Amino acid sequence: MSNNNPTTEVKLEKNLSPINVWSLALGSIIGWGAFVMPGNTFLPKAGPIGTLIAMGIATLIMISIAFNYNYMINRYPVAGGEFTYTERSFGKIAGYICAWFLGLSYLCIVPLNATALALIGRNLFPQVFQWGYLYTIGGYSIYTGEVLLAVIALVLFAVISIRGIGVAGKFQTVLAFLLVGSVAILGVAALISPHATLENMLPAFQTTESGTPSIGGIVAVIAVAPWAFVGFDSVPQASEEFNFSPKKTKIIMVLSIIFGGLLYVVLNTLTAAVTPEGYANWQEYVAAIGELEGILSLPTFNAAKTLLGVPGLIVLAIALFCAVLSGIIGFYTATSRLLYSVAKEGVLPKSFAKLHPKYKTPYIAILIVMIVSLVAPWFGRNILGWVVDMSSTGAAIGYGFTSAATFYTVCKYKDAGIGLKINAILGTIFSAAFIAMLLSPASAGFGGLGTEPRIALAIWIVLGIAFYLISRRQNKAK
Repeated sequence: MSNNNPTTEVKLEKNLSPINVWSLALGSIIGWGAFVMPGNTFLPKAGPIGTLIAMGIATLIMISIAFNYNYMINRYPVAGGEFTYTERSFGKIAGYICAWFLGLSYLCIVPLNATALALIGRNLFPQVFQWGYLYTIGGYSIYTGEVLLAVIALVLFAVISIRGIGVAGKFQTVLAFLLVGSVAILGVAALISPHATLENMLPAFQTTESGTPSIGGIVAVIAVAPWAFVGFDSVPQASEEFNFSPKKTKIIMVLSIIFGGLLYVVLNTLTAAVTPEGYANWQEYVAAIGELEGILSLPTFNAAKTLLGVPGLIVLAIALFCAVLSGIIGFYTATSRLLYSVAKEGVLPKSFAKLHPKYKTPYIAILIVMIVSLVAPWFGRNILGWVVDMSSTGAAIGYGFTSAATFYTVCKYKDAGIGLKINAILGTIFSAAFIAMLLSPASAGFGGLGTEPRIALAIWIVLGIAFYLISRRQNKAK
């Protein structure tokens, strides 16, 4: 093989420690959504205890799927994750399908976190970035200041990501510990503050019209698990850069999922436990959110301020910034390594697999992620939200392919017991159930996709077919 091949001149550096990888996974799991979903999803659909039960079930399901990932990481400790597992097990077409959907799931979260910085500004620092009004699209106003904020964040973290996985890993670790510490402070404050009471958390469940706990609401929260926990699978994407044995990935992924589930539950519980004056309980409060303005329209923000005053908002701001910034770094890493791996197999242009001669990172792939992400701030959060909603399907497809590939590989090599085979089957079934819940028209009110995300998904499928046919024609012409 010629030495002119850029993929053989340099290799990805092994600079990630176990704590760096755990931070990468947790920082990718927890983003802006963890701070707003208590008010717009968790409590309205399931209530405080209903959400606790749902997230507990979702956590166990994701841990089960993580066991399949652990097996495949040890079998194929290279960048690419789900694409590599699927391609080695079921061929290039299946690998392409997996990568196409998973790539969108990863890619759209980068600009989602970058544009969340503007939302933090709107709610914690009003008018600081809301200057230079441009236009309104999808009911969302676009401001020059907010676009610049997102652009600066995207460019800055692209540079950090290019400068080496070691630099990004260390920065990610600091962010992850600050995130956990800040949420822990708010949790302790809720335990000792007279403003947070058990009475405020009643009823324990969201109820139906007949007054019974809403089982459908609990199912709806479980249905968001592919989106809520997407990020733990950034671990296999970075597996080629571990400076430790891949055998440790099981405990790393399990701990990242558990911590992620706990952070979701803590934020949701303290939100329910703190009810503003004038409202009998959380149920009455969240029912009125759509008519409220300012901090009252964001229950988690209101809870932080009620518990600790302005210092509480500062603590929440630290947690939010850490969650958002760690999400940008985490998905820059995951997306670029996925593109790098797919390019090495010839599905994408070979330039995507080119590594920086000094920093040994897939800098072309990182720059592509940055360029695509720079488009999003100009379309606003509402349009981006439709894409993000449908990208949950991509995460579920990635889980399903990995679980199915685990079953195939275990049967082929006979190097694991019946327990892993059963777990692989369960992971495949869970993933299929997630996809069914997301796509079934009957589930539109219970965690399923709405009309706009379905349209976005259809467009993405058509683009994927077209891109595959064009790539195949070009490869045949060579």
